[in-house]
Amino acid sequence: MSRESLTGLAEDLASRGYVVAGVDHPYEARGVEFPDGRVAECFACDEWGDGTAQKVIQGRTADVSFLLDRLTGAHPVWRGFVDPQRVAMAGHSIGGASAVRTLVTDARVDAAADLDGTLFVPTGPTTRPVMLVGAERPADHSWLRDWPDLTGWKRWLTVHGSGHMSFTDRPVLGAQLGIDPGAIPAERQLLLTREYVAAFVDRHLRDRPAPLLDGPHPDYPEVTFR
Repeated sequence: MSRESLTGLAEDLASRGYVVAGVDHPYEARGVEFPDGRVAECFACDEWGDGTAQKVIQGRTADVSFLLDRLTGAHPVWRGFVDPQRVAMAGHSIGGASAVRTLVTDARVDAAADLDGTLFVPTGPTTRPVMLVGAERPADHSWLRDWPDLTGWKRWLTVHGSGHMSFTDRPVLGAQLGIDPGAIPAERQLLLTREYVAAFVDRHLRDRPAPLLDGPHPDYPEVTFR
């Protein structure tokens, strides 16, 4: 999927004063254009099989580390905008799994939020903050497997009435086209994603109190804590 599928979340974080970088990963997003005009097609879309998920996560982790080189290295392309000491990564589906993996492999990432993404690559031990936000379904087996290895701050949230795509822009865009967004109204779904991700990064990048993450909140009864 295109980086544009999380525009609603990116806009909200930017409105709160965060610098947001969205990533299209060559050869797995459709039509990624390089500065010289070359276009990389989506090979992963047509060649998905055993081991592909692990390769995608490996590639995404390398892409984000390269991006951090460009944003926080000796000659940053966004000079003066990015604080290299305060970096979080969030993603949906396999992007969420990639966020957790990058947290483990790149010390520059301080916190990771996984929005309904199966952890195809075992996390291994980490003391850095991780938030898992899942749709309403039986517990993800990989989250059960890796939960004990998350020995720092951690949360596992379930959004009742949500589906896998609820954490993207699809419900809002679909509602505008007359498509039923499901049990949770489209704008409500977007609000839930925005509020909980913002609380997460506020707490771990800005050291701000985030009571929303301390337990169930009466304003958001759809969200339960595991």
